[in-house]
Amino acid sequence: MHVLLGVGGSDLSYQALDETIERAREAGDEVTVAVFDGHETDASEGEVEERVRERLDETGFEAQIRRLSGDPGSRLVDVAESEGFDRIVLGSGERSTLGKIQLGSIAEFVLLNAQTPVTLIR
Repeated sequence: MHVLLGVGGSDLSYQALDETIERAREAGDEVTVAVFDGHETDASEGEVEERVRERLDETGFEAQIRRLSGDPGSRLVDVAESEGFDRIVLGSGERSTLGKIQLGSIAEFVLLNAQTPVTLIR
């Protein structure tokens, strides 16, 4: 399976990176990490990419890294569909004080518009 993982610099996106590495290693999946400037954090694309590279080096996991410019949700959907990815993975879904899951704008867009299956890691 070829997985497209979106990482925008939030704590949940780094958690999704760790979990995706673990699952991909077990399943033998190929992973492409799509780094974007997450408007939910102050981290730049360069800072996010550097942290992703460090984590990949620490775990010894091989993955392609690419930067996405423009609207992250739209670009994730476009890349996944045009390049034949089997799944999109995102970290999102914090719980509100009432226990309801709150999605970020990028995750919501991807869930509503992707024809590719989407996995949210929270």
